[in-house]
Amino acid sequence: MIKLNIHEAKTHLSRHLKRVEKGETITLCHHNIPIAEIRPLAAKVTEPRPIGLAKERFAVPKSFFEALPEDLVFGFEGSSR
Repeated sequence: MIKLNIHEAKTHLSRHLKRVEKGETITLCHHNIPIAEIRPLAAKVTEPRPIGLAKERFAVPKSFFEALPEDLVFGFEGSSR
């Protein structure tokens, strides 16, 4: 962890941010009293999140989006033909 007073941080910000990119945390101080932290962000997720607890990737089949048969729609809606 790096402790910096605000003046030092402003003067050499780009140098210190390179260290943050490598995983270090900076504690910013005002008159040697800690007031804030600058830390690296979590790695960006590059893969889609799995649905539910599935271990393998889940894909919705194209047939899911096809129209339902009329008798099935009637069962849900109860409307007359």
